[in-house]
Amino acid sequence: MDDGIPKIYETKEVESKWYGWWEERGYFHPEPNPDQPYYSVTIPPPNVTGSLHMGHALNHSIIDALIRWNRMKGLNTLCLPGTDHAGIATQNVVEKELRKDHTSRYDLGREKFIERIWEWVDVYGSTIINQLKSLGCSYDWQRLRFTLDKDYADAVLEVFVRWWNDERLYLGSRVVNWCPRCRTVISDIEVANEERNGFLWHIRYPFEDGTGYVTVATTRPETMLGDVAVAVNPEDTRYKHLVGKTLRLPLVNRSIPLVPDPYPDPEFGSGAVKITPSHDPNDFEVGKRHNLQMPVVIAKDATIDTRALRAELGQEENESLLSYQGLDRYEARERIVEDLKKLGLLDKVEPHKLAIGICDRCHTVIEPLLSEQWFANMADIAKPAIDVVKEGRIRFIPDRYVGVYLNWMENI
Repeated sequence: MDDGIPKIYETKEVESKWYGWWEERGYFHPEPNPDQPYYSVTIPPPNVTGSLHMGHALNHSIIDALIRWNRMKGLNTLCLPGTDHAGIATQNVVEKELRKDHTSRYDLGREKFIERIWEWVDVYGSTIINQLKSLGCSYDWQRLRFTLDKDYADAVLEVFVRWWNDERLYLGSRVVNWCPRCRTVISDIEVANEERNGFLWHIRYPFEDGTGYVTVATTRPETMLGDVAVAVNPEDTRYKHLVGKTLRLPLVNRSIPLVPDPYPDPEFGSGAVKITPSHDPNDFEVGKRHNLQMPVVIAKDATIDTRALRAELGQEENESLLSYQGLDRYEARERIVEDLKKLGLLDKVEPHKLAIGICDRCHTVIEPLLSEQWFANMADIAKPAIDVVKEGRIRFIPDRYVGVYLNWMENI
């Protein structure tokens, strides 16, 4: 007897039917109701870079279980979906597609490039949404947002202006993680550190009065063009009597001071550290403490740019500096090392393992670069988020993650 029940459970037919039925009736779309207790979750937005993976499946299953449970309890429940949490990952995959056509975002220009991103999102954005629906995720798709949505961009701008008016934002010049390929600042959490084999070059910096020299050890000779001082630890007995003397910066023909500062480690290298404030975050802090100049000598495309330096020194025709202009940072390194050898200023070269910052998006070596950027006063912003955990109003399961969270928030 045919009872109308199919012998085989066809997931596509059953699940798509009922999911569509839920959506049509607006079961996932709550309206604000001040008289009803509420529960809301914002999903970690997946990047529009292809398809979801197993991690997404596990993550969204947990989110949806929490949403459905609280909806069943009678709470006014919202799960707010979005895609592409920062834009960089999507930008990266679109640029890879452009390279296949032997073009770039610079060739297209801003408007055309944004059009290409939207084309990509139209294809892969819907793939990700449909996969989340196939998982049964009961999210409010009427409120779906993508990074380039006008409403979303307007909301970001609104918050930006509010924070500016509340003095939570400031414009400042600091050394940032600059990706020469993405041509953007990369946050600390998007920088991967790799240990690589490198070298430690020991370079002689002569005293201006001809009484000898100080040997400086560096892993990046190319940045010496932007040196403004040499620092030694004030407790280092080898250099105490020399502090305050003036050195002559090789290749640049610039007078730079020998300054005392707690930053140099007397046990590392020669104990004397070249200070290049525009291309190293630690040097930047030393530069601020001693009110040193901060010439930028590496451009945003990671090539040497000595134009501002030559203008500052009044050395527009300096043949040495002109010879490095436009060279890639690693080409410049080789040229500078060779020039130091010819001048008899290279003491020795030692193999040295060092941690290199890599852009997590495109795997290009990060360039520390002095740049004017917007910053947020995070201590004030993080305090309420710290307090609610310490007061027990927000609980972590398992509770060992409380320490991880507080360590991050208190050092943000």
